Amino acid sequence: MIVVHHLNNSRSQRVLWALEELGVPYEIKHYKRNLKTNLAPTSLKKVHPLGKSPVITDGDITVAESGAIIEYLAQTYGQDHFIPEAKTQAHRQYLYWLHFAEGTLMQQLLLKLILEKAVQRSMPFLIKPIAKGIMKKIMAGYVGPNIKASLDLIENHLKNNEWFAGNELSGADIQMSFPLEAWAARKPADQNYPTIVAFVKRFQAREAYQKALKSGGTYDFA
Repeated sequence: MIVVHHLNNSRSQRVLWALEELGVPYEIKHYKRNLKTNLAPTSLKKVHPLGKSPVITDGDITVAESGAIIEYLAQTYGQDHFIPEAKTQAHRQYLYWLHFAEGTLMQQLLLKLILEKAVQRSMPFLIKPIAKGIMKKIMAGYVGPNIKASLDLIENHLKNNEWFAGNELSGADIQMSFPLEAWAARKPADQNYPTIVAFVKRFQAREAYQKALKSGGTYDFA
């Protein structure tokens, strides 16, 4: 039996969705974030040295990192689902978006969130205007344009493709779900990217997604 070491409001929610789509039985061990630091509890380090979620155990096998977990589940339990046929355009797209989710998009969104929170933190009166000015320059010159370029790329891709890799749901869609949900939850009325918004609403309406939502508990991005 697969055990999902599940942290509330985290990337592990998409692992639950993947398991529901695959029809693989699983158990959940719930962990709660520290209310002050918003970090995972130290008890997760008993499962994996970094003490982060998601991480699964499958018998004596431990797999961390959501992309690696999705690959493991697809290869072990997918029965030719979730991974397009090798050496095809769909498979190349699958690999690209599977890595793009965390390697590009999520990094940019996290940097934006960190900068916004840094501006909101209390600091000496004379320093705050300077700090705000620096943050705005970083956002305007680097973070903002990079996020826009990524969202433009995704919007154009989804206009011409039902899913990220071919005509069927794949692990790439599962992996891309979290950064797109995080973005859409903060900008639900963004009219510049209607196809992305529609895509998020479409996968959130899937039966397997809804089952995962019920089993996972608190998840602010749905």
